[in-house]
Amino acid sequence: MPTPWLPYLIDLYGRERAPEIASRLEAVITAHTGGRSNAEGRTISLSERDALLITYGDQVTAPGEAPLRTLAQVCDERLQGLVSGVHILPFYPWTSDDGFSVVDYRAIDPALGAWEDVRALGRRFRLMVDGVINHISASSAWFQGFLHDEPRYRDYFVVVEGDPDLSQVVRPRALPLLTTFQTAAGEKRVWTTFSADQIDLNAQNPDVLLEIVDVLLGYAAEGADFIRLDAIAYLWKEIGTTCIHLPQTHRVIQLLRAVLDLAAPQVALITETNVPHVDNLSYFGDGHNEAQLVYNFALPPLTLHTLRTGNATALREWAGSLTLPSADVTFFNFLASHDGIGLNPARGILPQADIDALVQQTLAHGGLISTKHNADGSQSPYEMNISYFDALSNPTGSEPLALQAARFMAAQAIMLMIVGMPGIYFHSLFGSRGWSEGVRQTGRNRTINREKLTLARLEAELEKPGSLRHHVYPAYAALLQARAATPAFHPLGSQRVVDAGAHVFGLWRESPDGAARVLALQNVTAAPQSVAPAELGWRGPARDLITGSAVAPAAMTLAPYQTLWVLS
Repeated sequence: MPTPWLPYLIDLYGRERAPEIASRLEAVITAHTGGRSNAEGRTISLSERDALLITYGDQVTAPGEAPLRTLAQVCDERLQGLVSGVHILPFYPWTSDDGFSVVDYRAIDPALGAWEDVRALGRRFRLMVDGVINHISASSAWFQGFLHDEPRYRDYFVVVEGDPDLSQVVRPRALPLLTTFQTAAGEKRVWTTFSADQIDLNAQNPDVLLEIVDVLLGYAAEGADFIRLDAIAYLWKEIGTTCIHLPQTHRVIQLLRAVLDLAAPQVALITETNVPHVDNLSYFGDGHNEAQLVYNFALPPLTLHTLRTGNATALREWAGSLTLPSADVTFFNFLASHDGIGLNPARGILPQADIDALVQQTLAHGGLISTKHNADGSQSPYEMNISYFDALSNPTGSEPLALQAARFMAAQAIMLMIVGMPGIYFHSLFGSRGWSEGVRQTGRNRTINREKLTLARLEAELEKPGSLRHHVYPAYAALLQARAATPAFHPLGSQRVVDAGAHVFGLWRESPDGAARVLALQNVTAAPQSVAPAELGWRGPARDLITGSAVAPAAMTLAPYQTLWVLS
């Protein structure tokens, strides 16, 4: 068996230990592959038809039915031809953080269904699953073994002794970094980046790394097409450093990529790193050795800023600066998710005054703000907790619902235009507002965007004329159908920004083979805007890909928040 991971193991664990660890790693791989390797087809398999729904396994429920089966029914009836895949948020047994405090990586939460339900969905849609490998639940067998001082688990977690200087550690939460636990071997302070119930794993222990590899290969065997590496930027801890984006973290990702390229080349890695844009891009590596897709975290706040101000200048300049290290990688574009709208990715792109304005708009629209600890002991806004619809339109305002829906769809169209593969949160596709009552029930800010629905309620609201869901879902479906039918929107294609004025965001998109081109224009204001497509390099006439109506290349007027996609 080839051993492309040996250099990574040497860097991580030293030249003396690396051969023995490599031998054990190969045994793990062999257990999953039977000794067969497939180094062919390493280029990520994507097309313009690819878009993923982001959803909880119990997002929609029906009496007497496993939620994963109800979800599959919704996907079959509502999503065929619109999205190609489904990201089921952690469906393992869990104790907190709505699934991200995992008790058992290898099991399905029985309240959701069984592995067969996941496999059945995977036979009809591409699957993304979560590799929550930075931390594990305090109730897990691994951590319980640590508490009982079982030899196997003594070094599975990061224990801090004495009083070292941890002031440089970058914190994504305004919570204690260390949590004290009473163990059979005495009191110990353990590293807990996210919460006292989410215990950080010790990647410096090769036994932990081998467990992680086994878990991820297990997901591949169950049908995963994409593995999302949750909070991966914090994986490796070195006291005296920031403990984020460390070289060792990148080496672990490179090792995982090398393993998957050999053992499961059909699986792509997606890194989730809610950090400033430049740091985020580092997880592509050299374009061949780390993630095939990286969450495009700057896009949500930049799009929100664009529609708040009615000015596309910042978005245009940022989009014009986007570069990829190879033709084999791309962005995972999204606007909303189970989390909030991160602010750190906008730092260095938007002035602080514009970031502050986003915070104030969120509060004015009934949202909440989560903070983080800074190195100087202060706290600063980290994340805006609000549904994306409410972030754009005040729920207590007097604007017509149709105008609010048009503004929301303008944001979604921008996301679908940008080069990459789209990820669409359930509550965006189906037109949801925030769930303030949920925050009151749980006391957690993020609950505002995590409401669960009954199937009966969802269907009734989708069919009700004039309802928000009735406004949003058909409009979103039209955009997705148009995108899926247009090779120029291939995720591995190219884009070129055009200057259509401050109030219109414009891109040329081109397929990887150069055979198809689309001019995509988006009015980002509530007022009509004049454009001259011929001046942007388009020669017509043609038809709007969304509405089918004829478009001439002469000067024309875009209606408020109108989206226009035309073939060259």
